[in-house]
Amino acid sequence: MEYNKISGIILDACITVHKIMGPGLLESIYEQCLMKEFEFRNVTAKRQVPVSLNYKGYELSRDLRIDILVENEIILELKSIEIMHPVYEAQIISYLKLTNKKLGFLVNFNVPVLINGFKRYVNNL
Repeated sequence: MEYNKISGIILDACITVHKIMGPGLLESIYEQCLMKEFEFRNVTAKRQVPVSLNYKGYELSRDLRIDILVENEIILELKSIEIMHPVYEAQIISYLKLTNKKLGFLVNFNVPVLINGFKRYVNNL
């Protein structure tokens, strides 16, 4: 998979959903619309993917879920909030580290222009 190519598709899909639906809706609505948009673009995506938390060989009971996993490689953490708190950045970084994925995006749909709510994170593994 070429990360730059799929990243462009993800950004374009997010912009398309934002243009059609507008800001201020529930996160789950954007998630459903993005899944349909990925389907239209023949992009493999899964929603609400469980994340295992292992410590010293033990799986700890946690309810961690990735909003959308694209092409089994890129994590999307979706938000629809007025203020982006640092805890959301910690969330995407945690998911990247726990899953050993290289790339993730934190996307806030509650902005007038989506590019202002789209942030890229790289896990240096």
